[in-house]
Amino acid sequence: MEEKLELYEVEHVADLARIELTEEEKEQYAINLKKLLNEVEKISEIKNYDEELLITPVEHTVSLREDKNESGISFDKVKKNAPRTSGNFVEVPVMIHE
Repeated sequence: MEEKLELYEVEHVADLARIELTEEEKEQYAINLKKLLNEVEKISEIKNYDEELLITPVEHTVSLREDKNESGISFDKVKKNAPRTSGNFVEVPVMIHE
């Protein structure tokens, strides 16, 4: 049997991404996401991965562009992707409790 995530985990990720999945897609994502997580785990197991400074052998040059003042996105477009709004504000969950 192939390793896979629980369906509730896939549903939770899909909910966070605001996408709807069919039952077949959920099954496929459960397998694919587990494979991806296993590969990430292998990288984190590399000895001293977090401790060593990784330096590239190629010299990199940074090319910056000049800043340009451009118009932003209209609030109507923002509201379409926001889970909740109140007047001209986007409502978000409380992250820090007093």
